[in-house]
Amino acid sequence: MNFSHIDIDETHIRLTTDLANHDLKRYIFDIRRDLKDYIFKNDEFSLAIEPLEIPDDDLADIVFRMYESSSHADVGPMACVAGTISELSLDYLIERGSSYSIVENGGDIAIVNDKNVLCGIYSNNEILGNSIAFEIKKRKRPLGICTSSGKIGHSISFGNAESVTVIGRSASVCDGLATRIANSAVGESGQDMVSGALECADSYREFFDGALIICGEHVGTVGRLPKIVETNEFIEGSNSGY
Repeated sequence: MNFSHIDIDETHIRLTTDLANHDLKRYIFDIRRDLKDYIFKNDEFSLAIEPLEIPDDDLADIVFRMYESSSHADVGPMACVAGTISELSLDYLIERGSSYSIVENGGDIAIVNDKNVLCGIYSNNEILGNSIAFEIKKRKRPLGICTSSGKIGHSISFGNAESVTVIGRSASVCDGLATRIANSAVGESGQDMVSGALECADSYREFFDGALIICGEHVGTVGRLPKIVETNEFIEGSNSGY
């Protein structure tokens, strides 16, 4: 198995893959250039906090997917950027024959795995800590696992959840939905926050498999989630605990 980090401006990828030669960095550079070129000519794309109508233009893959995913999640296109880069990167690796690759981009993961793997849940919760994980069974199809937080990281969130993790077929869509659901984690108590997030999540069930919401002493789930297991403390930035 091959481990590497790919850092290009705001994109910080942790990659595990069964491919030795893939030149993924060049591919990410190219799709980022497509995105930057589009934003230069269409600044509304980078500023919107609500979905935009998809134009009839001939769009680059990354731009079209961000438009489409944000429309499903009712967020601005940039809320889907990290998950979209993860998803497109995984597609690229699968096209080159990979059956085991994990692309993690700032907490937004796209994965295909022909053997079981643990995916750590990083929430910094006082009770749960960072010692729980999803047990992802081996699979042949890609899976997205994306997390948004009102307390960790640099992304904009209007809620106060420690973490909202959304799992589904598309990392691009799951990224937008994690933001949308986390924005609804508001209220005077952790219970209120979880209730608001769960109510929001119910409106988008057709676009994801399951979601996990962690707010203080309260945890909520909706849909189908992988088995949650106890693990050694998960350290952000390590290779041994996605």
